[in-house]
Amino acid sequence: QVQLVESGGGLVQAGGSLRLSCAASGRTFSGYNMGWFRQAPGKDRDLLGYITWSGGTTYYADSVKGRFTISKHDITTVYLQMNSLKPEDTAVYYCAAGWGAGISISSYNYWGQGTQVTVSS
Repeated sequence: QVQLVESGGGLVQAGGSLRLSCAASGRTFSGYNMGWFRQAPGKDRDLLGYITWSGGTTYYADSVKGRFTISKHDITTVYLQMNSLKPEDTAVYYCAAGWGAGISISSYNYWGQGTQVTVSS
């Protein structure tokens, strides 16, 4: 059974930082890129960025470029370092995995349950 489990969410003041973790298990993830998404109430789930399975390439959405960083500990553990957080970053954050996945949400077929991030002003 494939599982993606996010952790590290919480309440932080504007300007602060958080690091989210995503631990994947239940299958071989070689070839699976890992993405981070977020969804605010009443809004679509948006891609923040992704990292290739080898860790050699990252992509970031313009909205978080320069503030958020995606990295890998190993093939099954991915991090999202979030700096200079703003109230508009408040959302549920999800990690996801997909074979050769990229910027399209439909390219991800495994999802975590999400972790809440709340940024107070």
